[in-house]
Amino acid sequence: MVDTVKNYYEVASENGALHWWVSLDRLEYATGLETNPAAVLSDTDGIQATGTILSIMDSSGCAVIDFTPTMVYRQNVRNVKTYNTGAEATWGTIAEGDVIYYDRSATMPADCHLSTSPLDSTGAANPIFGMRVKEEPDDACAAVGTTIAGSTNYIAVMQLGIASLLSL
Repeated sequence: MVDTVKNYYEVASENGALHWWVSLDRLEYATGLETNPAAVLSDTDGIQATGTILSIMDSSGCAVIDFTPTMVYRQNVRNVKTYNTGAEATWGTIAEGDVIYYDRSATMPADCHLSTSPLDSTGAANPIFGMRVKEEPDDACAAVGTTIAGSTNYIAVMQLGIASLLSL
């Protein structure tokens, strides 16, 4: 048997980056845009690969998703904690280290797909997207949001990426 060098073998580049193509119709939000968070549809609620959209390839109907674990992106995050009969019911602050979920609730405002709620507005499990982190080493990373009203906050989030599936 003779081995050959393949022209297209590299899946992940140095530093462990993992960018992969996903059909748009397999995303929770199939009309997402570059820089939006993404969750790939799964047969099990709450157990889904998540990442950040890098590009949309309309000609092939695919999005290139960054599934790299520990990658940090600034994202809009809603401070909702719980829902009641399909509407936001309680809110909280978002502090460094808090878990961030991909929230597919219909009540989410435009350009926001992440929240601090483990369940969506129908009571189904939201997949973990990542956690709130400092944007820079000297970032005070003060808690944002309030316990008395809903708000959307543009904060640094370290994504779990494909690692959300590795412990299964």
